[in-house]
Amino acid sequence: MNMIKPSRLTHWLSIYKLYRQAFPHYERKPFSLIISMYKKAITDIWYFEKDRHFAGLAFTVNRDNAILLDYLAIVPDRRREGIGSMILQELGKYYSPKGFFVEIESVYAKCENKEERLRRKQFYLKNGMIPMKVMIRLFGVEMELLGMNCMLTYEEYFAFYHDVFGDIADKHVKKLEWQGE
Repeated sequence: MNMIKPSRLTHWLSIYKLYRQAFPHYERKPFSLIISMYKKAITDIWYFEKDRHFAGLAFTVNRDNAILLDYLAIVPDRRREGIGSMILQELGKYYSPKGFFVEIESVYAKCENKEERLRRKQFYLKNGMIPMKVMIRLFGVEMELLGMNCMLTYEEYFAFYHDVFGDIADKHVKKLEWQGE
């Protein structure tokens, strides 16, 4: 598995296409915002290849105290090859001094996609992430935080989010009571 900062047009086109394909429009930030954050060194954009072929992408949001794994996607015809696990391990090594965390849709919320949410959480847990026991409502969606070598309180998470996105956090990030075990 090779973890590469995109440098060629083909890298950027592959990343853009997979980003648009893997995430519904309501979950995607404008790609221009991601590029702007990348140019300001707020975001890392990663191109992953296996056997010399594009396999997946990851976008992170980087602050002094922690790293947010904002997006992770695997090329559809490369799924079920363990690539997602390999990417998490590579990211874990790269960001080991700070650790990183991910926001996932809560498995405790009433929803129509409960099985999908449970599978996603199991994937992260299987790959070394642990529950932070922090639940939030982010833009109206109940989310849980999981971390790898990283533990944040709600207050630290809110400060992270506010530091990156400003006053929008005041309106769109709310603390919820932990519902898990």
